[in-house]
Amino acid sequence: MTAANNLISIAHWAISHGYLFMFLAMCLEGPIVTAAAGFAASLGYFNPVYVLILSILGDLIPDTGYYLFGYVGRIALVERFENRLGLSRQRIGRLEELLKKHFSKTMITLKLTPVLAAPGFMIVGALRMPFKKFLKFCSYVTVPKALVFLFIGYYLGQVYFISKFLAYGNLLLFGIFLVIIGIYIAYRIITKKLSKNIE
Repeated sequence: MTAANNLISIAHWAISHGYLFMFLAMCLEGPIVTAAAGFAASLGYFNPVYVLILSILGDLIPDTGYYLFGYVGRIALVERFENRLGLSRQRIGRLEELLKKHFSKTMITLKLTPVLAAPGFMIVGALRMPFKKFLKFCSYVTVPKALVFLFIGYYLGQVYFISKFLAYGNLLLFGIFLVIIGIYIAYRIITKKLSKNIE
């Protein structure tokens, strides 16, 4: 039940700190905080619409920051951070090539691969890709992802509430968390494969 306890702990943290700190936490680790806030929303502590809006903003604002960093600094500035960001000149060149040839697919891949998002979006900015185009493709991934994690948290909150009145409530809740862990592992495997494609 460690996963369940973790989600409940994060939900308690969100409840005690409110929307502002929830938003700041979403900027750092959006999915798990969104799920926890959805959990709290299902119990009546938050408005799920506000949670969804904050989750989307908490995802898009850091992406925009990376883009602007690259846009203002150009490739030369991005290259200064290559060791810290896990970049190499070869990878930068490969990303440039992919962005020019397959912008849509590369943008979605970058957005789905957490390790590549920051350096990738800096390169997108450095290449002076139109901001509206950049934001549109980020939104294609961000909005559905925020909805999914909000739904998961909200649904688990409902199950948690109902499980208190069922004889096998703890087993049911544990089973659902095992499914979520399975989905998370599958997500990590997929993002690793996407990352290798960029290599």
